Amino acid sequence: MEPETAIAELQAAIEPILHAHPEGVTEMTLMDRLAADGHPLFTREGRSEPAALYRAHFLLFHALYRLRPALAEAGLGLEIHCLCIRLHRLPGRAAAERALIGADPLAAFYLDPGNLEGMDNAAVERLIADGLCRALGAGDRAADLAELGLAPGAPPAEIRRRYRRLAMRHHPDRGGDTATLQRINDAYQRLMAR
Repeated sequence: MEPETAIAELQAAIEPILHAHPEGVTEMTLMDRLAADGHPLFTREGRSEPAALYRAHFLLFHALYRLRPALAEAGLGLEIHCLCIRLHRLPGRAAAERALIGADPLAAFYLDPGNLEGMDNAAVERLIADGLCRALGAGDRAADLAELGLAPGAPPAEIRRRYRRLAMRHHPDRGGDTATLQRINDAYQRLMAR
């Protein structure tokens, strides 16, 4: 089956589920409903590996973001979040037009099929780890470099040298402070993981 046809069929299967649940559904509930309707990509067995789950998630969100403009033309908004996917009435034509305009970085990500290519289990696990680091505030390279007393753009070799010097200076066995050493270790680990 052609990809365009498969996405169109997926969109056609999603819309009635959303109309039947005005309170919204979670991503997993929607996947389970699609699996029950005969879409093998969304079975629990079909999404047991990280890469398979990522593929199911990506294609579902791709279909949702492709469905959004058509729904806006019909006066419906589409909230897209993994914890709540729901339809809602847009208040008037101007709101529908605004819904079609404007930059949405998530929509841009999911509408680009290139973001699905090359996603094996290891790549998905790296994507998750990177996202967690950003979500926990660990993604600020400049702050980590500043913790080590380095300027932005410092190369890995310089980061290693500076870390070793600071770790020796602040080690508790040499009269240093444990909390300072821990901050230095954390910053170094984040910098080297990138």
